[in-house]
Amino acid sequence: MKLLLLNPNTSAEVTHLMMGVGQRAVSPGTELIPCTATRGVPYIATRTEAQIGGAIALEMLAEQHRTVDAAIIAAFGDPGLFAARETFDIPVVGMAEAAMLTACMAGRRFAIVTFAQALGPWYEECVRAHGLWERCAGIRMLDTPFQAISEVGTEKEDVLVELAHRAIVEDKADVLIFAGAPLSGLAERVADRIPVPVVDQVVASVKQAEALVALHLRKAAAGTFRRPAAKPTLGLAAALAARIEHRDS
Repeated sequence: MKLLLLNPNTSAEVTHLMMGVGQRAVSPGTELIPCTATRGVPYIATRTEAQIGGAIALEMLAEQHRTVDAAIIAAFGDPGLFAARETFDIPVVGMAEAAMLTACMAGRRFAIVTFAQALGPWYEECVRAHGLWERCAGIRMLDTPFQAISEVGTEKEDVLVELAHRAIVEDKADVLIFAGAPLSGLAERVADRIPVPVVDQVVASVKQAEALVALHLRKAAAGTFRRPAAKPTLGLAAALAARIEHRDS
């Protein structure tokens, strides 16, 4: 089984961080293949950046989807996820959705803890888009600057743990999610410091992707996620244009 770990941000260091976590989680025989955006922003934190990242994710998938069994959009907030499921035949997992659905199996309500204030509105909209707002106890965000995006989980570890404790006590969270690609691996490091289950977004994504491949689900031919009819394009990346125009079938 081959899983594409698709980072729609430009930070290769963050991709490397997620790969380390993912490779410890894969089952025997599963290969995790990294892919980092070559244009865009170092990390997505706003609605505008999410729109850009989603379009880039579609371009990356158009180039890679025939070489893998499933893909993970490895940015919490799931930019481009629904469009990817509509456009491509392989299972596409969103890191946020995978983490939240996994958390829902471990408790009644989950809390999200993340590393920047700017992420709050976008993450709330992501939770609502997945129909999980009633299961969300709240979103806690750091309000202090950090030095390096790939090191924020280590640099701010104690503060993030404190936010997690506040979410448990004040928001009544049953499960914790440390959200945002740069926080991958933090759950494993601090699990014994937090008195409720902590879901790692990359581990959840890998295991959900493996499960979807094992289920052998067919691509929808009806309903809202059926592949759209062919349409002419202008100026799009070649592989994505071919997919939209049905020239790659």
